[in-house]
Amino acid sequence: MPSERQDRQRLDKWLWHARITKTRTLAQKLIESGAVRVNGQRVLDSDRWVGAGDGLTLQIHTRLKVLRIAAIADRRGSASVAATLYEDISPQGLSEKLGPTFSVRKTEN
Repeated sequence: MPSERQDRQRLDKWLWHARITKTRTLAQKLIESGAVRVNGQRVLDSDRWVGAGDGLTLQIHTRLKVLRIAAIADRRGSASVAATLYEDISPQGLSEKLGPTFSVRKTEN
């Protein structure tokens, strides 16, 4: 790994190490769906490099989370270790459950 990337990590790997997603595949799908922004810019490629100080905005199901990356990890650790990798800076109202982002109309048979 080049020296400038030693303090950075792929976004999908970081989401998995920080226990934001249960698997790395789910992290990749979340990113590719357009539900992740890094420093305010939508990211569609899971190979985007992130590091300490970067801001993440994620929409997971009906929840909106705003996180600031505090550190990266070499491997996935316990939940208490994962919690040290980020700071949740979501505004009070945004971390609460939001309404659906789309509606599904039921059709009668």
